[in-house]
Amino acid sequence: MAAIREVATITSKGQITLPKTIRQALAVGYGDKVAFDLHGSQVIISRADETPHEDPAIGAFMALLEADIRSGQHLCSLPNELVQAMLATLKKPADFST
Repeated sequence: MAAIREVATITSKGQITLPKTIRQALAVGYGDKVAFDLHGSQVIISRADETPHEDPAIGAFMALLEADIRSGQHLCSLPNELVQAMLATLKKPADFST
């Protein structure tokens, strides 16, 4: 890709508009996301990866939880007070018939 240099002005709110040539080169438009990576005093702007970020701690916890559920270990009913409190926060009635 040929080198492109564009200049953007920072607004009073700290915002910039990506110049059209940069948007075209990155193939981004309205609603798309871009990533900013700081390397020393340089900022690299790239099209953001569409895959959601996964926290490794949450992934490990979910794997542990899944293993417990599959094995039937460490499972118990929720306390009735907790169930009632959760149901009380619903904006519409819950239907558990399905």
